[in-house]
Amino acid sequence: MNELECTPAQVRDELQSEAPPRLVDVREASEWDLVHLEGGRLLDQALLDVMLRDWNKDEQIICYCHHGVRSVQAALYLRQQGFSSVRSMKGGIDAWAREIDPSLPRY
Repeated sequence: MNELECTPAQVRDELQSEAPPRLVDVREASEWDLVHLEGGRLLDQALLDVMLRDWNKDEQIICYCHHGVRSVQAALYLRQQGFSSVRSMKGGIDAWAREIDPSLPRY
């Protein structure tokens, strides 16, 4: 997989597929508490340890943050760790709230 970023619309469509990607939220816990995507998991050291140890390195993973900057860095890091199908959601949860689900709070 070459593309590092995907759009919120692509993420929405993939989440509705038979093999949905895992969502990894790379924001701070305080941001997670404000708003997060259903099915997402907040990345902390414990989750990172599990990911590196137990997750299939070929499964689809989509990272997201507030505006898509931190998630690009996280996706690049995970690719360096051997994850071949990890991407970042362009525009982050802010773009998701604007384009996909306007009911979500924005900050």
